[in-house]
Amino acid sequence: MKEFLDENFLLETNTAAKLYHDYAKSKPIIDYHCHLPQQDVASDRIFNDLTEIWLEGDHYKWRAMRTNGVDEKYCTGDASNIEKFKKWAETVPYTMRNPLYHWTHLELQRYFGIRKLLNKNTAEEIYEEASEMLRKPDFSAKNILHKMKVEVVCTTDDPVDDLKYHKELKDSGFDVSILPTFRPDKAMAVENAVEFVKYVKKLEKASNISISDFKSFIDAIQNRHDFFADMGCKLSDHGIETMYANDYTDSDLKSIFTKVLSGKELSVEEVGKFKAGMLVIGARMDHEKGWTQQFHLGAIRNNNPRMMRELGPDTGFDSIGDFEMARPMSKFLGRLDDTDQLARTILYNLNPRDNYLFATMIGNFQDGSVAGKMQFGSGWWFLDQKEGMEMQMNALSNLGLLSRFVGMLTDSRSFLSYPRHEYFRRLLCNLLGNDIEKGLLPNDIEFIGEMVENICYYNAKNFFEFNSNTD
Repeated sequence: MKEFLDENFLLETNTAAKLYHDYAKSKPIIDYHCHLPQQDVASDRIFNDLTEIWLEGDHYKWRAMRTNGVDEKYCTGDASNIEKFKKWAETVPYTMRNPLYHWTHLELQRYFGIRKLLNKNTAEEIYEEASEMLRKPDFSAKNILHKMKVEVVCTTDDPVDDLKYHKELKDSGFDVSILPTFRPDKAMAVENAVEFVKYVKKLEKASNISISDFKSFIDAIQNRHDFFADMGCKLSDHGIETMYANDYTDSDLKSIFTKVLSGKELSVEEVGKFKAGMLVIGARMDHEKGWTQQFHLGAIRNNNPRMMRELGPDTGFDSIGDFEMARPMSKFLGRLDDTDQLARTILYNLNPRDNYLFATMIGNFQDGSVAGKMQFGSGWWFLDQKEGMEMQMNALSNLGLLSRFVGMLTDSRSFLSYPRHEYFRRLLCNLLGNDIEKGLLPNDIEFIGEMVENICYYNAKNFFEFNSNTD
């Protein structure tokens, strides 16, 4: 019987262990998509306790706690930090076979050297031990990134953001590159006219461009796109239910914008046309600058109306959706490819039924200009767990080139999430090592080891053309 979380955790064969320990384990981390609060890095935040760094904003844990019968005051409410932590600790044993169980104990080990299992009996001891460490300078936000060998962090930022913390970090010479990502979802959200008009006012202020029609609106978006590029941005990102690929004309976009700017609600058809047009316009901007565009597709968000009213978005009430994917995705990508304006692209699915759909769709638009130009993104959100990662890698292996994959990301708001890269790397090495021992792959450790290194680190570094902040 193997020990829980030993040095060969998830590694089922000697060859898998060799690939991980010799080729994957020591590689730096490129976190090209996350939601880390950049102000915490800029201020080099010191966290007061384990609750503050571990439970603050973590809707994964909140969902588990609610499911375990924990009252909301211990999740997002006014309970004390130690009370919240104890309720989480009581929940942890009930998360067995949920990825939270693995992540929790990996994080305790990798950051704090704590190997005890977290439960109600060990809660107070672990809380005190870890919290005491967190209050020391060695565990400041910047030093946590150093500890985990993080080389690049790409945050997720709205076009109206001033990026002042990114500038502070860049000017300070901090040796981890903290780069913005252009996320224009709100610039497309015309389904709510009142909120969209408020957003246009913010965009006016950020761009210093008076917005009176569709042309000036796009000029303002371009202004912010240029600003993000000046700040080192290399990626855009979209969190949408599915691709929007409705037929539209320039005249349609102008009249729809005029209508919504006057505060009038749009029809479903008008919303679809506007979103489709904005996706294409944004994609052309990305292509012109050599950026990579990312599309996170398939989430149905804010499903609980009562909790949406009480807590707002991103609080743990989202799930996998079942939207149509293939036709609109094909049409959108085809529009851009037809005019040679298709940027490097990463497509992330949330519904596992779509694995083979996405893995085959990227093959339709590879053009030989860049190795792996079209990427099937890593297991995302509900799929960034053992089975989800393995299914994604198997689908990509069967239908594309796993060897050209840009690998894992955290997609997290927490500084304690970096063991997710370790988790991914162990699973990757286990798949390849097992295939070698079964005779499905040659016992060419040198070549396959290099493949592992590429997937874990070099593919992303080269694909996104990242340099260190001090270069």
